[in-house]
Amino acid sequence: MRYRRSPIRDHQAESSLFIRRAIVAFGGIVILVGLLLLNLYTIQVDDHDDYITRSNDNRIKVVPVAPNRGLIFDRNGKLLAENRPVYALEITSEQVKDIPGTIARLQALIEISDREIAAFERDKKRSRRFNAVAVKNQLSEEEVAIFSANQHKFPGVEIKGYLKRYYPYGDALTHVLGYVAKINDKDVARLERDEMSTNYRATRDIGKLGIERFYERDLHGTAGYQEVEVNSRGRIIRTLKYVPPEPGKDLVLNLDVDLQLYIRSILGERRGAVVVLDPEDSSVLAMVSSPSYDPNLFVHGISSPEYRGLLEDKNRPLVNRATLGIYPPASTIKPFIAVAALQEKTLTLNTTRNDPGYWHLPNSTSRPFRDWLAWGHGRVNIVQSIEESVDTFFYQIAYDLGIDKLSEWMSKFGFGDYTGIDIHEESKANMPTREWKMARYRQPWYKGDTIPVGIGQGYWTSTPMQIAKATTVLVNKGIVHPPHLLMRTESEGEVEIAPIAPYPPIADVNDKYWNAALEGMRLVNHGKKGTARRAFANAPYVTGGKSGTAQVFGLAEDEEYKADEIAEHLRDHALYTGFAPFDDPQVVVSMVLENAGGGSTNGAPIARRIFDHMLLGKDKNNEEQVQ
Repeated sequence: MRYRRSPIRDHQAESSLFIRRAIVAFGGIVILVGLLLLNLYTIQVDDHDDYITRSNDNRIKVVPVAPNRGLIFDRNGKLLAENRPVYALEITSEQVKDIPGTIARLQALIEISDREIAAFERDKKRSRRFNAVAVKNQLSEEEVAIFSANQHKFPGVEIKGYLKRYYPYGDALTHVLGYVAKINDKDVARLERDEMSTNYRATRDIGKLGIERFYERDLHGTAGYQEVEVNSRGRIIRTLKYVPPEPGKDLVLNLDVDLQLYIRSILGERRGAVVVLDPEDSSVLAMVSSPSYDPNLFVHGISSPEYRGLLEDKNRPLVNRATLGIYPPASTIKPFIAVAALQEKTLTLNTTRNDPGYWHLPNSTSRPFRDWLAWGHGRVNIVQSIEESVDTFFYQIAYDLGIDKLSEWMSKFGFGDYTGIDIHEESKANMPTREWKMARYRQPWYKGDTIPVGIGQGYWTSTPMQIAKATTVLVNKGIVHPPHLLMRTESEGEVEIAPIAPYPPIADVNDKYWNAALEGMRLVNHGKKGTARRAFANAPYVTGGKSGTAQVFGLAEDEEYKADEIAEHLRDHALYTGFAPFDDPQVVVSMVLENAGGGSTNGAPIARRIFDHMLLGKDKNNEEQVQ
């Protein structure tokens, strides 16, 4: 018999189950609400500062402001590198519906090249739609006026002004000043390595060469910033705070731009370099490398055809020949070797030797080493050997000293090392040693290798700046100063004199040895047999100098050098170094003229004109006063 459950009991059971479930649900709600309240408390109270900061970071942006680049002046206050306002035509993408059509209409008013359009498209892809992008830089005044009259037809297009570097002397100072150009990936890596990238967030250009690069930190200045409020799309709504940038320091160079231009005019189309130093401290008064190029081409971005033309130019205008040009120093080094030989006692001031026009290695049947004068100079001493540039006399000195002593002494004069000049573009050239030859050629050093080194040939190479520095060392009787371009920096009325790095002197050399070498140089220019006497005939002041002729290629024993019968690029280089006045030197001039021939006939006359210009204020050739 089956029993049926009471409806009342079923109802009570269901009610009880509901109540239990409701209690559990309510408890769950209470717990969840508690967790929610706890989380809200944590967010609103405990983490309040953190979220406020995050909110401000989203709402407030710090926009860097680029500083104005410092100016560069010569020693007389003439402006060498300035910042000029330039005007750019810019398009804001979000405000222009039809960009190709707008550019086409702009081209009807202003010339816009395909290259400029391609650059605009490239930059537009990297920028946000509300940021303006230049479609044309360097608008002329006429173009600015034309667009301004029609600006109402081009919503979203405007002209903006910027400061850009400008070099008023063009190619005359390129290898001294260098140039600035747009920051590239290599520059970014260098800035990050030097922990300078933060200061360049708003900067477009950076020094690439010369003074502009070497003193980049001083010239650039310190970036400022402005705090701005932005909306969710990043558009600036208002400016909250502005901290102005600190402009870069102005640089005053030792350079005399009038002298630089004068030397450049003398060189004309010649390939070569001229360095002029003040022997008192080796400050650089002029540093000319010819040919050169206009640095303004690089400021706004040089075109590929123009750059390729510079690279492929056989005259190599991109090379700073004063510090990167590598040449045999030839006979310009004979006074320096004379000091070494006298100090090392390989000869005395009274030593005389006969020059028959050739010299043989002792106990050797090899071909003789020839003197430049085929019939020889007869019997000469050390001073006369400098005056007449007697090769055989210095062959014997080189043989007696040996390569170890030669390289040791010439290193003291600065050969085979950086001069210390304040630009990065410099070569050490080569002062040969036994170790160098073994590393380079895997061959030992032979005695025959030493002999041509005695007259500045063979494996020995140098730069014009090294020769100039060595000449100042000789003039100062062993005191060594590095050549330097910077005189001082100026910033907001504060002047800071550029420090000069100390170099160890050539000590313990008897004064009479220095005087013997200097006397030989005096006779080069004023002696009866001096190799440069014609260039300094009737000079109203006394000078010292030494010419040199560097072979570009070797001749066979029975061959005779005839410049007119060989290719121009194979002809000898002309070298000259000198100082004036003799008793109180105020200027040192050193030069290399590529493939110009003899140093005494081609280099010395140019030095004479420079001395005349500096000491007399006139050009020897036309006797006109130089203003």
